[in-house]
Amino acid sequence: MNFQANRRKWLTTSLVYTGLTQWPILSWSQSAFPNQPIKVIIPFGPGGLADITMRLVAQKLSERIGQQVIVENKPGAGGVIAAKTALAAPRDGHTLILFSNGTAIGKSLFKLEYDPENDFTPISSMAYFDLILVTRKDGPITDIKTLLAQGKQRQLVFGSINPGSTQNLSAALFASVAKLNVNLIPYKSTPEVLTAVMRGDLDVGFESYAALKGAVDGGQVKVIAGTGPSRTPWLPQTPTVLEGGLSGYEVTGWNALYAAQGVPLQAIQLLNSHLQEIMSILDIKKRLLELGTDPKASTPAELASVFRKDAIKWAQVVAQSNIKAQ
Repeated sequence: MNFQANRRKWLTTSLVYTGLTQWPILSWSQSAFPNQPIKVIIPFGPGGLADITMRLVAQKLSERIGQQVIVENKPGAGGVIAAKTALAAPRDGHTLILFSNGTAIGKSLFKLEYDPENDFTPISSMAYFDLILVTRKDGPITDIKTLLAQGKQRQLVFGSINPGSTQNLSAALFASVAKLNVNLIPYKSTPEVLTAVMRGDLDVGFESYAALKGAVDGGQVKVIAGTGPSRTPWLPQTPTVLEGGLSGYEVTGWNALYAAQGVPLQAIQLLNSHLQEIMSILDIKKRLLELGTDPKASTPAELASVFRKDAIKWAQVVAQSNIKAQ
């Protein structure tokens, strides 16, 4: 009897212990993430590079997870509206947000009620992109060397969209690194920047290749350099600023997927594995390359490191540009 009693007690204890230790796994598997449509919030309006990138990825992600992936545009207030919306949603992985290098810049530009690094968790990067420096097609500036030479003789005029944008701060960083006297003019839109370059009002305009693709391919402007660490595959004949002779200057933009802090790790890992596969699909890579971006997934840790480095770099540029936080 004692043997039978002890055996029953051992079996009962073992079953209880097994049930307890496997409970988180059962709980997660029973939730069958994702068990409803996933919403991805974008802090930009429709039609832009980030929006197009996210919609391409969303379509492929939807096919893989068997749930609809809805892209919702919530522009305005430097990304604050989008971030607050994401933070207010349940932390179950069904509400995500697109961050960009502009989010890292925003840490210094805006008095935020949240911390993008501590209140959100990285999932994966999706695409990286460089900016290009364009001049009038028949103007005197033909490359970085002639630009720097002109800058020693007179004040230069640079142009970009919006104060505090990546383009605007990239121009300010160039002037700072090259120690040039520059009048930096912000415009409301890319077409205005393009018109000013073509008219000769600007010595150089700073913009993404995607935004100027038509003008560049049509020969309306001259591209003198790219801002990345290496030549871009869509403009292989165009040297980088570094190659042109200005050391210490490098700018790379990016778009990435994040979730609010507190989303289960299993959801982050699952989404990351899907993005790793999606960003290697040939038609996705082809489409994004045509837009002037370099499709590339990352680990969450790699993405966190990119964000931290950008936040530090752009904080210094913002301080040097005397731009006050809004």
